[in-house]
Amino acid sequence: MGWITRFVVVVAFLAAGAVFLPESSSSDADGALVVSLKLGHLLCFATAWGAALWATFIGGIIMFKNLPRHQFGNLQSKMFPAYFSLIAVCNAISIMAFSYLHPWRNSTSTEKLQLGFLASSMLFNLSNLFIFTPMTINMMKRRHKVEREANIGEEIGWSKNVEVAKANPQLAAMNKKFGMIHGLSSLANIFSFGSLALHSWYLAGKLLL
Repeated sequence: MGWITRFVVVVAFLAAGAVFLPESSSSDADGALVVSLKLGHLLCFATAWGAALWATFIGGIIMFKNLPRHQFGNLQSKMFPAYFSLIAVCNAISIMAFSYLHPWRNSTSTEKLQLGFLASSMLFNLSNLFIFTPMTINMMKRRHKVEREANIGEEIGWSKNVEVAKANPQLAAMNKKFGMIHGLSSLANIFSFGSLALHSWYLAGKLLL
């Protein structure tokens, strides 16, 4: 199934929701706009939350445990810019929708705090997209070159890297620098995910089940 077909199917389901749910079929233009903004906020938040959950705790770990290390690194270097770009777009839409639904001057302290959580998630994510990820990818490529010269990198996991680094000061230094940059990137990603997690509690409190 091509991406166009998948997109059409998703749009069809959204259209079905507009037809069958009375709340979304209001003839009042303002009411329809409010429902559309709520839907946009919810879908973008859910997309960002789901993508962050998968990339942080599931997909990356599975790939690391099953792919040769250089293949894993090269795949991550393609996936993470797309991942952070997706989260940034979703964050931006969520912030705009939430800001419209809760104008700052009329917002409660709780609503202002939620906007702060969404904004902090976006800032941490943008720091990854424009600062930490390019630095991590650059260092990874340089380290891959050194590892290929030492005939390692096709194994799964870190074992050969650690052994060779004990006798290779250049690789040991690269490991240290890569670990620092990657650690900052991971920390920013966790903080972004945590901000979304805090907002999820707010949304849960608004649900009527």
